[in-house]
Amino acid sequence: MAGKVKSLVLTGYGINSEVETAYANTLAGADAKIVHINDVIDGLVKVDDYHLLNFPGGFSYGDDLGSGKAFANKVLYAKTPTGPMIDHIQKFIDDGKLIIGICNGFQILVKMGLLPAFDKNYTGQTATVFYNDKGFRDQWVRLKVNTESQCVFTRGISRIDMPVRHGEGKFIPGSQEVLARLWKNGHVALQYADSAYQPTQQFPDNPNGSVDAIAGICDETGRVFGLMPHPEAFNHITNHPQYTRLREQASRKGIALKEEGDGIKVWRNAVEYIEANLL
Repeated sequence: MAGKVKSLVLTGYGINSEVETAYANTLAGADAKIVHINDVIDGLVKVDDYHLLNFPGGFSYGDDLGSGKAFANKVLYAKTPTGPMIDHIQKFIDDGKLIIGICNGFQILVKMGLLPAFDKNYTGQTATVFYNDKGFRDQWVRLKVNTESQCVFTRGISRIDMPVRHGEGKFIPGSQEVLARLWKNGHVALQYADSAYQPTQQFPDNPNGSVDAIAGICDETGRVFGLMPHPEAFNHITNHPQYTRLREQASRKGIALKEEGDGIKVWRNAVEYIEANLL
């Protein structure tokens, strides 16, 4: 397809960050459309017509059965007029397109089996996202990027700040073998970090107790990415809790403080990849 990058932002059943997510896509140069999941299932909207699929944050189905589980099952077992929805998502990935899941979206991807998807098995769950060690957290976190990861969305980024707002964000691999494979094959993309941007298990820098401080992972292609923090919520520098300090520091150095929030880099990477490889 020629033209602008087309991004599909799913909503429905308790997803509540779709507007922020669509806005972040737009700032990055994509043509974003918010669509209810039922419109995809009913065949009114086709994922094949898009380059990027977004699973935003929220509390789908009130986190009943565990965060993301009910929504994951809905997608896994839904039948569209042209076949199972999961088959369309599998084709979407096979066609070289991109998927991102944020917070509840990350939980959905993990519980569907889309992440980490060892050996391109996109329906077998090998990890989970569980209750935080110390309850619901609404705060900002520092993140260290694994520059050895193949993740498309984090290219050119070494560290970044983002907010979190979740009660079930503790990433737990299914076994030590799964954890070892996550590291060996470059699936780990983000880790919670301390003030020196080094990975940490210490609360509150690690807000949920995730194993190995893992905050985000990708599949083996690097094109399917999920993370608990919210990059879409850092779309402008004024979102940052230390904005006034950053502004003063920039003023004293006589430099201009860029207005765009660093979270938009995630979608800029996606847009640039799509423009280079799919348009």
